[in-house]
Amino acid sequence: MARLSLLIACLLAAMATAFVPANTPVTRSATPTALNVNIKVAVGEGEPIESALRRFKREVNKSGHLMDLRHKRYFENSQERKKRKIVQARFRVRMERMNARRMRKQRT
Repeated sequence: MARLSLLIACLLAAMATAFVPANTPVTRSATPTALNVNIKVAVGEGEPIESALRRFKREVNKSGHLMDLRHKRYFENSQERKKRKIVQARFRVRMERMNARRMRKQRT
């Protein structure tokens, strides 16, 4: 429960400076948060906050900061890190192979 609240607190800290209206200039310099997360989402005029929040979550996931936080939750020695990287590489290759097969199937 404490980990979840920490994760939510980190997300809220990143969100505090992330939502900037698209047409107004930012007067202060863009300083990253303590986690060195500098993700910005421009909110359009009349755009619902749900869609902006969805885009923000997508950007946070793409940046990889949350995965990094999850891996740093516990100490991971070099052997465990190598094993995890090998599993991730296998999964990535498998997904690339599946996407390539799907693209070939769509062309025919």
